[in-house]
Amino acid sequence: MAEIQEFKGNKVLNLNPEAKFTFSFGLSKAKLILENIDVIKKFVETEGKDLGDLGEKKSDEEQTTDPF
Repeated sequence: MAEIQEFKGNKVLNLNPEAKFTFSFGLSKAKLILENIDVIKKFVETEGKDLGDLGEKKSDEEQTTDPF
């Protein structure tokens, strides 16, 4: 079961705290994951072989230095 923990004073989400090698991330990475959920789904569906049109690089107008 997932749980919220703290790492270096910041809240992190740990998806598998009972595992030997845990998987956790903070709020910024959580937002990035949500923004790219369709790409992640395509990656899983194709077993890492293709991203289709979802993998195309964003134009300069769409890219920002601020991740959010």
